[in-house]
Amino acid sequence: MLDKKDRLLLNFLQQDCTLSLQVLAEHICLTTTPCWKRLKRLEDEGYIRARVALLDSKKLGLDVTVFVLIKTNQHSRDWFYQFVSVVKTMPEVMGLYRMAGEYDYFLRVQVANIKSYDIFYKKLLNGVPALLDVTSSFAMEEIKYTTALPVSI
Repeated sequence: MLDKKDRLLLNFLQQDCTLSLQVLAEHICLTTTPCWKRLKRLEDEGYIRARVALLDSKKLGLDVTVFVLIKTNQHSRDWFYQFVSVVKTMPEVMGLYRMAGEYDYFLRVQVANIKSYDIFYKKLLNGVPALLDVTSSFAMEEIKYTTALPVSI
């Protein structure tokens, strides 16, 4: 169970995972050793999956965000594993979700331009059989983007 200090620690790490142990400890009113033990426990228990750098897609020339909705009539375990294994190898796919409702899968794709998306689209269709409908929507503007989860304190 997470207490208030755990939640504070998680919130500070979501904002800047490069903060030193000393600074983190000061922020949550602990000395470094108990803070380190909490941090280690949160990692061991899987609350912290990774510490990463968030890159700027625009500066890297990956200006186009595409939301892809997929329908299929295949729901066997073998088809699912094939679909997932193909999609996981595609670096353009930033998120893959199995959905309830009208569509079966949702992908968030990041590419440089429309031509790059067309190449991705053809690779997807060639790699995965039995896709009934692939609907693509292109983001016009990113208004809000965050990786920070709403951890209540």
